[in-house]
Amino acid sequence: DVQLQASGGGLVQAGGSLRLSCTTSGFTFDDYTIGWFRQAPGKEREGVSCISSSDGMTYYADSVKGRFTISSDNAKNTVYLQINSLKPEDTAVYYCAADRSWNLLVMAIVTGTSLRAMDYWGKGTLVTVSS
Repeated sequence: DVQLQASGGGLVQAGGSLRLSCTTSGFTFDDYTIGWFRQAPGKEREGVSCISSSDGMTYYADSVKGRFTISSDNAKNTVYLQINSLKPEDTAVYYCAADRSWNLLVMAIVTGTSLRAMDYWGKGTLVTVSS
């Protein structure tokens, strides 16, 4: 049974930091690229970052470069998203997704398309940033 569970969200003041976790099970972690997406109220879901579990290659949306850091712990089948210098516009539900295709994840981040094509999605975690 495949599971992806995002956690670590919460209420934080602007300028603060959070580390989100995406804990996975039920599939061969090393074969997948894991991505983080977010959906703010009234907006489309957007991709923010992804990491290849096999070689650690990472990709970031331009809007989060320099503030977001993605990493993985393959021994724990877990991907992390460190978010620094939080802004009110970072308020969103954050989701993680997994797919065998690096290209699909990158395309989803760049173009906002192909989200439905992802192999697996997890339930999200809410991040609220107060000003």
